[in-house]
Amino acid sequence: MKTMKSLKIYALALTAAVLTFSCDNDDDTPEAVNEEEVITTLRVQLSSAAGSVTLQSVDADGDGPDAPVVSVVGTIVANTEYAGTVTFLNETESPAEDITEEVEEESNEHQVFFTASAGLNVTTVYGNFDGDGNPLGTVLTLTTGDVSTGNFTVTLRHEPTKPNTGLADAGGETDIEVTFPITVE
Repeated sequence: MKTMKSLKIYALALTAAVLTFSCDNDDDTPEAVNEEEVITTLRVQLSSAAGSVTLQSVDADGDGPDAPVVSVVGTIVANTEYAGTVTFLNETESPAEDITEEVEEESNEHQVFFTASAGLNVTTVYGNFDGDGNPLGTVLTLTTGDVSTGNFTVTLRHEPTKPNTGLADAGGETDIEVTFPITVE
């Protein structure tokens, strides 16, 4: 009788163990995905005593087949300092979503890079920074030198290595990159 009782206890323990270990302990809740923001418009607004200049790229269909429309409105004057702001918009929504706000809120995870081609006589200085004192770049100062022509590229990187020495060692993923043909007059 004692053996029968022990056998029942062992059978119950074995059943409990099998049920415990056979239940799916995986969490079926998917990991939250931070979707990449849609950016249809990149605008760099430059202002100085000499006037205003707007560099703009509009890609109305987002990642669609149509190429973005890139424009430079205004004259970039030689030997001039410009105060600048960079704006990112998602104009597939109505009203347009200002992605700049998200970039600035997540400043530790973003950085705007400015690259001038050889021969283009411009320099940039960052005007705003993330919480750790690393460059963000939605505010800048652009200074022109003598008359020149070339390309000026604006790149927004998501999760770059910070600090970095520039775009070449920043890593991360490019959210948007636009090259503007520039003439400094």
